[in-house]
Amino acid sequence: MKKRTKITSYVALALSAGFFIWCFKNNYSRLMAEGETKADTDLINVKVPDYQRRAAPAKTDYHLGAWGAGMVLSLVGLGLMAAHDISGFIGSRALKVLYTDEGAQAASPDYDKAEEEWANGNFLEAIQLMRDYLKQNPREQHAALRIAEIYEKDLQNFLAAALEYEEVLKQRLPPERWGWAAIHLCNLYTSKLNQSDKAIALLHRIVAEHGETAAAEKARKRLAQLEEEGIIAAPVETPAEPAPPASNLPPGFAPKKL
Repeated sequence: MKKRTKITSYVALALSAGFFIWCFKNNYSRLMAEGETKADTDLINVKVPDYQRRAAPAKTDYHLGAWGAGMVLSLVGLGLMAAHDISGFIGSRALKVLYTDEGAQAASPDYDKAEEEWANGNFLEAIQLMRDYLKQNPREQHAALRIAEIYEKDLQNFLAAALEYEEVLKQRLPPERWGWAAIHLCNLYTSKLNQSDKAIALLHRIVAEHGETAAAEKARKRLAQLEEEGIIAAPVETPAEPAPPASNLPPGFAPKKL
C-alpha cells in the first residue's frame, strides 16, 4: 500500500470511528433520557405512576444497532491496519538484529532507503535495493531474510519466499540462526507449498546437524507430531544378531564348517 494511501486510510477510519462513536453515544443518551422515571415530590396527593408512559417506546428511530456496527467495524479496521504496520516494523528490526553477524551496529543509509520504499508500498523496488545492499554486504543476511519476508507477507509469493530461504540456508550462519530460518522454511513447505517431503527432510537435517539448538528441539517435537498423525513412519529398530554359540575348542581353533 502506498504511503499516501495508507495515511488517507488511517484518517478515514479514525474519522468514521469518531463519527459512529458520537452518534451511538448521542442516541443512547436520548433513549435513556426518554425512559427515565420522573420523581413525584407531592407526598399528599400520591399518584399511581404511569409506567406505560415512562417506559422506553417499543419502536425508536435511534438506530443503535447500525451506529454500533459502524463503530465496531471502523475500530476493527483501524486496529488491523495498525497491527499490520507495527508487526512489520518490529519484524524487520528483529530480523536485522537476529541475522546480522556483528549484532548491533550503525544503521546503513542504503538499507534504510530500502525500508523506506517498503513503507511506501513499493515492495519490488525495496527488494531490488536490498539485493544491491546484500551484494555489497554479503554477511548482512538479515537483508536476505527481509526479502523472503516481503515475498511471503506483502506479495504473497510463497514460492519466491521459499527460494530466498533456501539461499539463506546455503550461507554460513550461527547454528541457532540457521535452525530457525530452516524452521520457517519448513512452515512454508507444509502450509503454503504442499511439499511435506521437503519439510520432513529439512526437519531431520536440523536435528542431525544442529541437534543442540532450540530449533532442533522444535524440529523433534514436529517430527514426533507427524509420527503420531501417521504422516511419517516411526523408526523401526532392527533386532540384534544372535551371539554365536559357545565353543569348547582351544583358542585359535574354529568349528568345522558343514
